[in-house]
Amino acid sequence: MSVLVDRRGPVIVITINRPEASNALNREVLDRIGDALLAADADDGIAAVVLTGAGDRAFCAGLDLKAFANDEKPLEGGDGGFSVFRRRFDKPLIAAANGHAVAGGFELLLRCDLVVAAEHAEFGLPEVARGLVAGYGVSALPRRVPVQTALELGLVGNRITARRAQELGLVNRVVSTGGAVDGAVELAGQIAANGPLAIRLTKALAYADEEARSAATWDRIGEATQIALASDDAKEGARAFVEKRAPNWTGR
Repeated sequence: MSVLVDRRGPVIVITINRPEASNALNREVLDRIGDALLAADADDGIAAVVLTGAGDRAFCAGLDLKAFANDEKPLEGGDGGFSVFRRRFDKPLIAAANGHAVAGGFELLLRCDLVVAAEHAEFGLPEVARGLVAGYGVSALPRRVPVQTALELGLVGNRITARRAQELGLVNRVVSTGGAVDGAVELAGQIAANGPLAIRLTKALAYADEEARSAATWDRIGEATQIALASDDAKEGARAFVEKRAPNWTGR
């Protein structure tokens, strides 16, 4: 199974189970994560959700570029996997960053409410280096960090450490290697000890301004993402990644 779901009392742990591909995202993974989150929201016995990746190397490496290079298009067709980013789920969602979270993996982490990261984890938005655009990431980051910091991450594509991410307020807790899931489940348990209605209302209030954003903003994110995905540069970036060479950009 590409995604595993494990119940631990009032906490659900969702694991992207593609360690051989650095837990990269394809259509099946995105759909299964979305289904698991919807099921958790509908279950009154679930207080919080932990999202992680299999192994200690990667939380998620983002879009599966090998599949994309073979013309797989995980974000096409209705909302597709993009609905995971567009829909705000009711239950608190905690990322257990067991390893690096880059590109769409970092965007997935940004969609979580809280983050517990292993000390060796790194984060970044390297899409520009592949001719792609981090649509949700570059939109969400300026609400969490200074716009100059967000632009550096989005335009340069460099990575930051877990400690630096914590300094910037992107990570709540940094734990030892191998301890991210246990740390996230512990944090989820602390949340679960509180009143369910109060938890739900607190999360809703925290995102009240964000939820007021117009649908037009989401449309612009989707449009920019699809334009980049359909470009010659995106195809060249994916091929260069697979072939382990520098890309030859055309700007088209």
